[in-house]
Amino acid sequence: MIPGDGGDTIEAYAATCHDDAPRGSVVVIHHMPGYDRETKEITRRFAAQGYNAICPNLYWREAPGAPPSDAAATARAAGGVPDERLVGDVSGAMTWLKALPNSNGKVATIGYCSGGRHSWLANGSLPLDAAVVCYGAFIIGETPEGFPAKPDLAHLATSMHGPILGLFGNDDIYPTPAQVDELEALLKAAGASYEFHRYDGAGHAFFSVDRTAYRPEAAADAWDKIWAFFDANLGA
Repeated sequence: MIPGDGGDTIEAYAATCHDDAPRGSVVVIHHMPGYDRETKEITRRFAAQGYNAICPNLYWREAPGAPPSDAAATARAAGGVPDERLVGDVSGAMTWLKALPNSNGKVATIGYCSGGRHSWLANGSLPLDAAVVCYGAFIIGETPEGFPAKPDLAHLATSMHGPILGLFGNDDIYPTPAQVDELEALLKAAGASYEFHRYDGAGHAFFSVDRTAYRPEAAADAWDKIWAFFDANLGA
């Protein structure tokens, strides 16, 4: 359990390095399907690579202890995760990570799908050292029918704290290639530090090894980009 927004205590899954070497840290922001096995595997992957990592359960308040699919459905029916609450929960995760004895004080976020939107939101709101946006849905533009309505976050391009790495599939519709172009234009106009990579033949969720959307070549290259980005921005 870690501190969350508004003084709440929320569930989280942590994977840390048990040594005295100074370590950068990563807040893993889960996708819309929830706080699931796949996201926990990703969290462990960061620890195996030498980073302390934690994934807060963003649906804990709506459905404590529920299976991921049930919790996701409950949270979605309630309108999804409020932006202000997300920022508070990520802030609590940052505090937890920075308090670890081997923390070097640097923290980044990474998020997939809705978590990509949340990674953008967190980096525009909190003093992060870096942020990765993996096919972040609904950052800009109107939210499509059938999804919880979300505010446009275009304005945050001017308040990004850490550099941004964006990873997108050119066959995706959430976001579309045109929306990715718009995101890049916003960051460029704001003078923000960023790098975007786009993959032909890949759509939404191309990292997800258990889905038909999985694209091994794109995912492998994207992981290499993530490691290089975090090595550059989270080192001692």
